[in-house]
Amino acid sequence: GVIYVFLSVTAFSPLEQIRKKQQEVVGFLEANKIDFKELDIAGDEDNRKWMRENVPGEKKPQNGIPLPPQIFNEEQYCGDFDSFFSAKEENIIYSFLGLAPPPSSKVSLHTLSSCRL
Repeated sequence: GVIYVFLSVTAFSPLEQIRKKQQEVVGFLEANKIDFKELDIAGDEDNRKWMRENVPGEKKPQNGIPLPPQIFNEEQYCGDFDSFFSAKEENIIYSFLGLAPPPSSKVSLHTLSSCRL
């Protein structure tokens, strides 16, 4: 599956945090040669609507409007920046993204299945 990263391309200064988070996600995916597509929610109403409708209810903030970056594996919701960051710290980014780890990765499928017990 292709990873979709929903971003706001026009993040102004109050949204400096968002821009940094977006760059971190995109930079990480590029560095790890993970196939992904950037979808702009600032300039594209359809992308914005799709993202808002597909982020699960319990993952939405109080005002009901999820902020970018939001990460999907095609239609499957993976998570927001915080969950991405945790997965990265715990070295479980491939299972977070719903992808098989590359052969070169130190994470074997065996450890993936056993660490969820």
